[in-house]
Amino acid sequence: MLKFLLICTLAVASRAEIAEEEDVLVLKKSNFDEALKAHPNILVEFYAPWCGHCKALAPEYAKAAGMLKAEGSDIRLAKVDATEETELAQEYGVRGYPTIKFFKGGEKESPKEYSAGRQADDIVSWLKKRTGPAVATLAGVTEAESLIADNEVAVIGFFKDAESAGAKAYEKAAEAIDDIPFAMTSDDAVYSKFEVSKDSVVLFKKFDEGRNTFDGELTKEKLLAFVKANQLPLVIEFTEQTAPKIFGGDIKSHILMFLPKAASDFQDKMDQFKKAAEGFKGRILFIFIDSDVDDNQRILEFFGLKKEECPAIRLITLEDEMTKYKPDSDSITAESITEFCTLFTEGKLKPHLMSQDIPEDWDKNPVRVLVGKNFEEVAFDPTKNVFVEFYAPWCGHCKQLAPIWEKLGEKYKDSADTIVAKMDSTANEIEAVKVHSFPTLKFFPAGEERKVIDYNGERTLEGFTKFLESGGKEGGAPAGDDDDDLDAELLRSS
Repeated sequence: MLKFLLICTLAVASRAEIAEEEDVLVLKKSNFDEALKAHPNILVEFYAPWCGHCKALAPEYAKAAGMLKAEGSDIRLAKVDATEETELAQEYGVRGYPTIKFFKGGEKESPKEYSAGRQADDIVSWLKKRTGPAVATLAGVTEAESLIADNEVAVIGFFKDAESAGAKAYEKAAEAIDDIPFAMTSDDAVYSKFEVSKDSVVLFKKFDEGRNTFDGELTKEKLLAFVKANQLPLVIEFTEQTAPKIFGGDIKSHILMFLPKAASDFQDKMDQFKKAAEGFKGRILFIFIDSDVDDNQRILEFFGLKKEECPAIRLITLEDEMTKYKPDSDSITAESITEFCTLFTEGKLKPHLMSQDIPEDWDKNPVRVLVGKNFEEVAFDPTKNVFVEFYAPWCGHCKQLAPIWEKLGEKYKDSADTIVAKMDSTANEIEAVKVHSFPTLKFFPAGEERKVIDYNGERTLEGFTKFLESGGKEGGAPAGDDDDDLDAELLRSS
């Protein structure tokens, strides 16, 4: 139990208790405000007991809490069961799990969204950057060695004059990066220890080359580009812990190698992949995915792959619209991967759109079955009004909708101008519609204009019927740019 003292305006002392589990404070609505007053710097995880992501985070979160507590830090970690404390969850806009927010200085109005990795070191480093100076001062070799030893990645600025333009640019860059510790030194012994002969910036890391030295004009922008290009391994494995770094970074072009770790030629293919990565550092993120891991099967499905089809290479851009690319060759060599990436960077690749074969009975049931190969012909038939559900077989909301959608299909099965249809968007992709969540419902009214109308009404038979009878006006809205990007949440497994 953690006991703390609250001083009220009448100077009356009262005692309150907040339960702890593995050094993590357990918060509820009844003690939330008290916790913020007692611990001015507190990171709060809003979780659901059934959430796989939350279960994966739990040991690292507890480890981070223990590390900070052991140091005597005033930063504390806490958690809230958002399925029980629904008022708190609603107050702080919790829409997915885990949602992690940092409350600084006891302020509860506008907490900062946690944006770094999900390993203990990432959490601790992010919090220290948020509560301390952006740049620590290193007085000697021992402090420098400790900084490098204690962190996966650390950056040290070597500046004889802390007031120089270069040092100031370095400080500005440090303020812009939350998840990596930055330090500065002017000590001759530190310069000598790390063989630095002039003012410079060095990134130290526990992988690949071990260190990178900045070479160029010392500006905030160029320093940020240098750090972001070198802070991740040439090849990073996709895991629950690395997912935030992969999807939260500035590099939005990712090439993925799907390969079982148990394969006899695993190391050879990894070496080839890494060799190709050297030429695209800072432009394309090279990601390895173990195709034998059960939790990664959703990702394989997203790319239309099966375990037996691996090893395989795919490339995806995570810009405003997701676009996938597939190499012409199945070869996994440094040369073939380099050629594929070069064609991509030169804009010479065509997107890869998945499609199942057209089922023989696609139009025999009340709800027509669309795939990539027949979508254009059916949905944009100028004589038909076509209402389509874009679904995923694993989606719980889609499963709930299925019986209602079947009833709607039955209602219009004999209609001369209205078609109710569905398409499995995990196996089929089309140029005309980018699906960002499931289920997505879109209406393609008859006519030559190729209009697309989003359905935003109630998911009931009555609501769908009113929508269709009104020609897409009641419950609909013109399809514009979607707000939600289908990125990590779709690519991560549940």
